[in-house]
Amino acid sequence: MVKSFTLLVSLLFALSASAQVSGTVTDPAGEALIGVSVAVKGAATGTSTAVDGTFRLAAPADATLVFSYIGFLTQEIPVAGQSVIRVVLQEDAKTLEQVVVVGYGTQKKKDLTTAVVTIDEKELRDRPMVSAAEALQGKAAGVQVVQPSGKPGADIAVRVRGATSVLAGNEPLYVVDGVPTTDIRGLNPGDIESMRVLKDASSAAIYGARAANGVVLITTKRGKENGSTVRFSAYAGFSNLRKPVETLSTKKYRDLMEEIIPGALDPAATGYTDWSDEVFGIGQTQSAQLALSGGTEKTRYLLSTNYLNNEGIVKPARFDRYSIRLNLDNQATRWLKVGTSLNVLRSKTKDTPDNASSGRGGVIMSALNTPPFLRTYKADGSGQYDPNPFQPSWENPIAYMFGAEQEASDTRIFGNINAEATFFEGFSVKTNLGTDMNTHQWDYYLDPFRTNFGRNQNGLGQAEKSNTNAWLWENTANYRRSFGKNNLAFLAGSSVQKSRWSNSYISGNDFPADVSVKTLNAANSISASTDVQEWSLASFFGRVQYDFESKYLFTATMRRDGSSKLAHHWGTMPSFSAGWRISAEPFMQGLKVIDDMKIRVGWGKNGNQEGIPNYARYGLISYYRRAATNPLSGPAAVQTTYGNPDLRWETTTQSNIGIDLSLWSGRAVLVLDAYLKQTEDVLLNVQLSNSLPISSIQTNAGAIENKGLDISLSTVNLTGALKWRSDFNISFNKNKVTDLQFTDVYYFGRIYSNNQDVAIVRKGLPLGTFFGYVSDGVDPETGNLKYRDVNNNGIFDPGDRTVIGDANPAFTYGFTNTFGWRRFDLSFFLQGSYGNDVYNATRIDLEGMFDSKNQSVDVLRRWTPDNRNTDIPRAVGGGKVDNVRNSTRFVEDGSYLRLKAITLSYNINPDWLRRLGISKCSVYATGQNLLTFTQYSGFDPEVNAFGQSATELGIDYGTYPQARTATVGINVEF
Repeated sequence: MVKSFTLLVSLLFALSASAQVSGTVTDPAGEALIGVSVAVKGAATGTSTAVDGTFRLAAPADATLVFSYIGFLTQEIPVAGQSVIRVVLQEDAKTLEQVVVVGYGTQKKKDLTTAVVTIDEKELRDRPMVSAAEALQGKAAGVQVVQPSGKPGADIAVRVRGATSVLAGNEPLYVVDGVPTTDIRGLNPGDIESMRVLKDASSAAIYGARAANGVVLITTKRGKENGSTVRFSAYAGFSNLRKPVETLSTKKYRDLMEEIIPGALDPAATGYTDWSDEVFGIGQTQSAQLALSGGTEKTRYLLSTNYLNNEGIVKPARFDRYSIRLNLDNQATRWLKVGTSLNVLRSKTKDTPDNASSGRGGVIMSALNTPPFLRTYKADGSGQYDPNPFQPSWENPIAYMFGAEQEASDTRIFGNINAEATFFEGFSVKTNLGTDMNTHQWDYYLDPFRTNFGRNQNGLGQAEKSNTNAWLWENTANYRRSFGKNNLAFLAGSSVQKSRWSNSYISGNDFPADVSVKTLNAANSISASTDVQEWSLASFFGRVQYDFESKYLFTATMRRDGSSKLAHHWGTMPSFSAGWRISAEPFMQGLKVIDDMKIRVGWGKNGNQEGIPNYARYGLISYYRRAATNPLSGPAAVQTTYGNPDLRWETTTQSNIGIDLSLWSGRAVLVLDAYLKQTEDVLLNVQLSNSLPISSIQTNAGAIENKGLDISLSTVNLTGALKWRSDFNISFNKNKVTDLQFTDVYYFGRIYSNNQDVAIVRKGLPLGTFFGYVSDGVDPETGNLKYRDVNNNGIFDPGDRTVIGDANPAFTYGFTNTFGWRRFDLSFFLQGSYGNDVYNATRIDLEGMFDSKNQSVDVLRRWTPDNRNTDIPRAVGGGKVDNVRNSTRFVEDGSYLRLKAITLSYNINPDWLRRLGISKCSVYATGQNLLTFTQYSGFDPEVNAFGQSATELGIDYGTYPQARTATVGINVEF
């Protein structure tokens, strides 16, 4: 009886101490808010509101409930014994008060005087991505992102307000949690909290010698105090080819060969293999991530693990990444904070050779050009791949895909530790020690049996290993002071960076017949090489920020960098920017429609050391082996480059004027920027006399200009039961070479099939200009292509070549719409490019009809004596390339509009989830690249066989195409 009474009393006490509290949460208009976070302050207990805005949870009578929701002010309400609580959340009209990350510090968003664009975590959510750089495409005005290839793990070309260099790098500098890098392929997008692009010189000048191409500040997620959270997310999807290129059947191919090589084809060769079906398959992607985060007032943590697998539509291309991240923050004492960000990752990449002809290992071109009567393997059962009878060295595409075993692996440790001491109010000192260490291994083995090349080499093996070790040490001092309506902030700092790269390469052939022995120690013939390179950068920088009542704003920055790469080590990069908040003036107070209006101006200089050879200022010597002498006298040596003691920085000067405008309580936000970007002392390989042993020298000999306009508009269209937001951005950029010294013209973009260059760099033209002949159609009498006599000298000669296209778009754009209704969210993202040309060099091998390659069905309308009025010239054979010279015949409009992503998600009722111990759960389905509207005849208009090159743009030559992808995923929070 006593035990029962005691139990009853205890139960009643527990019920009184922790009672059920319910209620509703609405906006000021009375509309129910779905998914509002409701938490017991100081405890791990929490829930979220249902579709009708209601909530229910257990809370002590003396507890305080915290209500938080994106776009609304957080409210704290004491329970005070209440069982029902009705909450009205107020819209956050002070989003401009948010603190954003800028170089080496933070600043109120409303006080920015520079051109900065932000991509936050919501832009990354529910959108499967392999590389974080994909998040910038179509989302940031002034940033052009091109995926030159659809191959898993391939590089992405990012241009912030145009290209500024011919030989040096054009990619932006990425700063991840304070550590600079030029490679973020290993960074897990699911770990990112925000990405901020510093577009103009005044915002990026604090990074000086590495900032000419813009800076992307990446902040990863960190733990938050008050409780702990476990998050799990996963997705899986499939992909396929968007659009095939149709080639000739065996019968049509035989008919063509009778015109090109009469009688050469075996009459028994009547089989048919659809090589496109054999090569292009179904790709797949999958990812799983588990993250634990939380903390107390003193210590916060985040531990995240991720696995990603991406298999392409053309095997064996695949990319696997294993990643673990640890972020820690600790308030060690009242005046000292310490923290760390550490990312350890392992990636494996298998390659599918592309951007090459069918005779040089290109899988895509081989899928289109291989004779259709061939089989995958010889009919004799030997297991050898069926060779091309016309060209035995040309393997079929399956042999190129699977004939060799190859894989690259990278192990990388990237991160930093930091400490910040606050000595008195407003004054702090911070030290940051960062590292970026990577070990790369590549192995290749081609057996001596299955392929023709393997048999000729009697097996071939290659191995490459490199180690990169970079470290960074930065120290900064910050001082902030306010007096009256005046606010001042000072920053002074220093930075030291050093990088060491070592590489070893070994190649061997003539392997034993036992194919189980694949290591290079079994090769009878061996060659090897090693290389070690280093560079370092020392920097001193400072910044002053002033504002009067957030109405008049001014920022000035100065950085001085010394680089080991250049003969003139030191360069100074100044900048300034100013802002005027017009909306704060008395004469604007009557305009209630305007919430905020600010005009910004800025000017600055930045340098570019990325991509410059580490020892460009020296004359380099190469060693090679020679027969041993007695006594021994060492190897032979030959000078390979001339040194240049006058080598200087490439310096980019940029001016910017912009306006920020917020209307109707933030319902519409417009940001507009105009800029002029001029680069001097552009590095070029100036041509020397052919009589000299070295034909060029690298020197400062050019200038490039970019000018343009960035516009972004965000609107809140509907706020009721149906919510609708839109984000639109458009970017205009004009690129032009304004000066070339010593050498008037440079040629790039060699096309293998006709042995001609298609890209030109010349004063007055933009980088990425196509150069060649003007095609005037097919001569109905001869069947040959007619070329225009541009120079009017009466003959056909190289002087008839002229500008035939421009790979630069007139503008690029992105348009995102997000809808919310009850528990459903729908978003679709359109992205496009207009006015850019593509040089479709793939058609040279598909319509040239100059050898035994299979051709596209377009050649069925080729010129014949019975078909004289056509746009396809006659079949010529004999390897003659007169009809496939670089010309307007192969220049196509590369404009496109793409449904880049469409996502439908559903947030499961939290009342159902609470029984399972789950606080949030959503499921979604995403389609990527589902629709592409374009007139381009190739696989995909977003292409470049030359990767990230700034001079060779928009060239398609058997490039691995992008795919359509359908994905389903889940996000769960405990």
